[in-house]
Amino acid sequence: MFLKLGTIAFGGPAAHIAMMDEEVVRKRGWLTQQEFLDYMSATNFIPGPNSTEMAIHIGRRRAGWRGLVVAGTCFILPAAILVGIIGWAYVRFGKLPQAAGLLYGVKPVVIAVVAQALWKLGRSAIKSMWLAILAIVTIILCAAGVNELLVLVIGGLLALPSNKGSLKDARPWRACLTPTLTAFPAVTAATAGVSAGLWPVFLIFAKIGSVLFGSGYVLLAFLRADLVERHHWLTQQQLLDAVAVGQVTPGPLFTTATFIGYVLHGPTGALVATLGIFLPAFFFVAASAPLLSRLRSSVIAGHMLDGVNVASLALMAVVTWQLGRSAITDWLSLVLATGSAVVLFGFRRANSAWLIVAGGLIGIMKSGLG
Repeated sequence: MFLKLGTIAFGGPAAHIAMMDEEVVRKRGWLTQQEFLDYMSATNFIPGPNSTEMAIHIGRRRAGWRGLVVAGTCFILPAAILVGIIGWAYVRFGKLPQAAGLLYGVKPVVIAVVAQALWKLGRSAIKSMWLAILAIVTIILCAAGVNELLVLVIGGLLALPSNKGSLKDARPWRACLTPTLTAFPAVTAATAGVSAGLWPVFLIFAKIGSVLFGSGYVLLAFLRADLVERHHWLTQQQLLDAVAVGQVTPGPLFTTATFIGYVLHGPTGALVATLGIFLPAFFFVAASAPLLSRLRSSVIAGHMLDGVNVASLALMAVVTWQLGRSAITDWLSLVLATGSAVVLFGFRRANSAWLIVAGGLIGIMKSGLG
């Protein structure tokens, strides 16, 4: 399942999570909607690629530690291989293949896919009038540019019950965050003063994977600071090309590291960079996942989880709105988005993967005709 998703999941973390919801909740029944929401919230509170961490959580829940490794690896692998091939072509020919047509057709369909997931997840997450008000408040905060982590914290705090409760109930929540916070200094210090080479490349990407919260734009800022400004390993144009590759290929955006690694050190560099940026995600999920059941069983932590779930959906909604503004630019993209929404909302068994493939083909055809 995760090999398939890693091959067809275009559109960024929101779209990836929407597809996972369809596969593991609606089609297979591996998780309840509430369990899915809890895992989604947990990924927002640890650094690293959210959709990859969601895959790792689901794999662990389904098949233990072996499932954790298999799910995460299979979700990453197709994109890493594809990006590695593009990196080879880039190094050999000095330019990227044109993918504007593909993106033109895929993005409007992704908007519909995420809108359907938001509707389903929202119906499960918003259990009361107060949570509905909280949803509106957190959407406003997200739209105003408030930091993503702060929005999640505010959502959790606003959802706390007003009646009396022991603060001891919140201890599992703090324990969940402790491994994340204590890991930062060690990894950051390990990369100080390094020179170019495979080991420094691994350490740089391990640091980024260990401390990065937020969207792909945050990833761009980290990469620019370390690789362009501090170490001068890449030019500004090479960095922009790397991020573009991550956006036009399926799977996690963090496979941008695969492309950069190939540009720096060929196939070995691609492997080292990929391992560096994704390994922390496996560690953080393994450390935090056992605490989720304790969180949900605690009264206060359970209320906080409900609030964080709503705030997570608010983040997802704002990202979708921003993506929609750039994706729906003319009548054809509007038709693609609207038609996909009609199919997804009208036919419960509709497969979003085929819609994405169809959208990509239409975009390529339009680009060829243009």
